Amino acid sequence: MIALIALPFVYRDPYHLHILILILIWSFAYTSWSMMGRFGLVSLGHGGFMGVGAYVTALLWNHLGVSPWLGIPVAMTAAAALALIVGYPCFRFRITGHYFVLVTLALSGIVLQVITATRDYTGGSLGYTPDRTKGSHLLALQFDDKVTWYLIALGVWALGLVIWRWVDASMDRYALEAISEDEDAAAAAGVNVTKEKLKITLISALMTAFAGALYCQYQMFISPDTVSGISVSLQMVFAVIVGGLYMSLGPTIGAIITILLAEILRIGFGTRAVGWDNLVYGVLLVLFIIFLPKGILGSLVERLRTQRKS
Repeated sequence: MIALIALPFVYRDPYHLHILILILIWSFAYTSWSMMGRFGLVSLGHGGFMGVGAYVTALLWNHLGVSPWLGIPVAMTAAAALALIVGYPCFRFRITGHYFVLVTLALSGIVLQVITATRDYTGGSLGYTPDRTKGSHLLALQFDDKVTWYLIALGVWALGLVIWRWVDASMDRYALEAISEDEDAAAAAGVNVTKEKLKITLISALMTAFAGALYCQYQMFISPDTVSGISVSLQMVFAVIVGGLYMSLGPTIGAIITILLAEILRIGFGTRAVGWDNLVYGVLLVLFIIFLPKGILGSLVERLRTQRKS
């Protein structure tokens, strides 16, 4: 952590700092998905939560002049309400497995369609730009300095790891693991299945919305393709599985791979490679599920443990 904090003061290349900031922000977003995914709650609706976080924050700022310091909590609350509306009926009536995946997939699609349909306010498929502040940059959460954004992103990334550790060390972890193995047996043992599932879903939705709002404030431009929809949800699934679903740093490894892959395609092929990253994600996802189900970091740790025992 000391080295990471000192890095921008030693090495100030704007492009490389930009890449690191994106990696840290997306690492936090991927960590939020893994909070559910590691317990068998596979969601394809996190693109919807991220879109709500980004667009609600920007719309409140542009149309009502609400500072992101207030807009971000409102956006997170909206995402949590959406998660509650979708999650509670699913968990209450035992909608699990592929049925739950389809429900969350529909959620992600609905948010995307709402953003596109309300183009008079959101800019639709053309994207949306928060207004530049004419006053305090701190109040507007708009900074031109990459070092400032790097330190903010680093703090948020560290917060994601702390939340992961907190859940991992709590009794909720054992309850959720029992639920993922057998809901009926967990309920018979006294676990409140609906409450535990809803709790981790709300935590995940709040974190994802926060990541979307932070991405919006940093990039100062958002579009349905970058912060919402099924493509963003699939990107989260890919990154976490490739990095390591059951490791706290797995999503970070996944973020490094996805961001670098997107940049290599953009620099190497330009506009000819638009959409190629999703194709590569899909192919690699299949390969990793078959050959490295524990991801890069998980497989590496398992191999090291085996070597120590032998």
